[in-house]
Amino acid sequence: MGKTVAEVILDQLSYYGVKRIYGVTGDTIIGLLDALAKQDKIQFIAVKHESVAAFMASAEAKLTGKLAVCTSTMGPGATNLLNGLGDAYADRAPVLALTGQAPLNKIGTDFQQYVDQQELFKPFATYSANLASEDAIVELLQKATQISLQQRAVTHLSIPKDLFEKETQVEARPLPKVIEGAETFQSEDLTEVASLMKTAKSPMILAGAGAWKANEAVISLSELWGAGIITSFGGKGLFEETTPYLLQGIGEGGNPHASEAFKEADVVLLAGVSWWPEGYVPEKARIIQIDTHIESASSGIPVEIAIKGKTEQVIPLLQKAITGYEPNTEWLNRIEQIKIKWANENEQEGKITDHPLHPSRIVRAIERSVAEDAILTIDTGDVTVWMNRNFRQSKQTILFSGYWRSMGFGLPAAIAAKMEKPDKQVIAIVGDGGLEMTLADLLTATRYNLDITVIVFNNGALQMESDKIQAAGLKEEGTDLTNPDFVKVAEACSWTAFGVEEEGELESAIQNAIRTAGPSLVNVLTAQAFFPETE
Repeated sequence: MGKTVAEVILDQLSYYGVKRIYGVTGDTIIGLLDALAKQDKIQFIAVKHESVAAFMASAEAKLTGKLAVCTSTMGPGATNLLNGLGDAYADRAPVLALTGQAPLNKIGTDFQQYVDQQELFKPFATYSANLASEDAIVELLQKATQISLQQRAVTHLSIPKDLFEKETQVEARPLPKVIEGAETFQSEDLTEVASLMKTAKSPMILAGAGAWKANEAVISLSELWGAGIITSFGGKGLFEETTPYLLQGIGEGGNPHASEAFKEADVVLLAGVSWWPEGYVPEKARIIQIDTHIESASSGIPVEIAIKGKTEQVIPLLQKAITGYEPNTEWLNRIEQIKIKWANENEQEGKITDHPLHPSRIVRAIERSVAEDAILTIDTGDVTVWMNRNFRQSKQTILFSGYWRSMGFGLPAAIAAKMEKPDKQVIAIVGDGGLEMTLADLLTATRYNLDITVIVFNNGALQMESDKIQAAGLKEEGTDLTNPDFVKVAEACSWTAFGVEEEGELESAIQNAIRTAGPSLVNVLTAQAFFPETE
């Protein structure tokens, strides 16, 4: 006897190492849920809203680099996935979305909740297909999965409700094993790049999330080439604070003096990053970029030479190619002076005493309290820029909504991270506005008894938007929040919760929350501090 389409889907996904599927139960996917309930290889993670399911899949894929899966019913369920899939699309996370669809004989009709899902998912999905025959399921799944993994992309399959329970004779089969070797170019292919690098008197390296396997090589190249290192927020966790010539980030957050040096650079190497923050960048620098997706990565950046490849494979070749180059000691002294200047200022900012508590002071307490290998999931908003500015990382992993920049990412990402890395300390750092967008999923952490901690910067406002409105000289509307008592809400969801109003309570509350078994929340009364880099 054959297996049902739903059973084959789970067999196929288990070949890819998928451990869980995030989603909300719905009518058109009950066949898939039935199959999930009858096996124990893949766990169904029931959440409160489909956007949270997609955020969780995106966070898992960012954390592991492997395929992550979310699911929903048709119509409103499918549309709810889109925000989280937008995050995966923007940050190149390999995510597969499986959605239920109308029965085969109702596709294209006025059937309730019907929408052409291939058109609906087109802005985010590199590949989207509708299953039209039970015997095509393995072929479509393999194609979707290969595209997701090879291109680090979102893919999507819609499956008619009646096909989930149909039997098929096709069998799941593993993907071909891909052996990743060196890129096709050799050191001599980089002669022109090396020649350009050797002309530099004030070189800089801008590193991002795409350099996560190359951090040691970037440090070595920086020392050999005499280059300062700055990072996008995606590169925040790549280098320890003590790394020589590391100036941290620029733009909204990060080292406020780093842009001074960056604007003076004459040659810039972009390593695994496609971010080019206008207003903070050099106007006349010659730019080299390394990226696996150079066609899209170079868009909007005045790149002179682009290298299509993996950063961890290209950087060692560049090191070899510029052997013998003599760094400019005056430039290195300039970099070191800026590093020391900001280190002193950052230290002082972390000591600000204020009531309510200043964001910099809260960041310093977090820095002192978390494990050096903790996973920090950071929501979008004012909390993002203060963490980028003041947090001095050691070896923490940082997850955030990069190019999509959606509020509501922090809590779902923490839930997914803890499920994937149960032995790691996981801390979600969120603003009150961001948490309110996903507040119902406190119950998801309760349901699965997850040992995570959520730290809330509670300033009663959408502070980043408030700052921008004030900077523009405009009148505010809708930036003030109507907040619940987060401690009572958390406790009602069976969390352990701590309220902090005074500086003397801050570190102890965070540390007690982290030590607490099960989900815990720290609500910190936070000052509405105007962010100094706001324009």
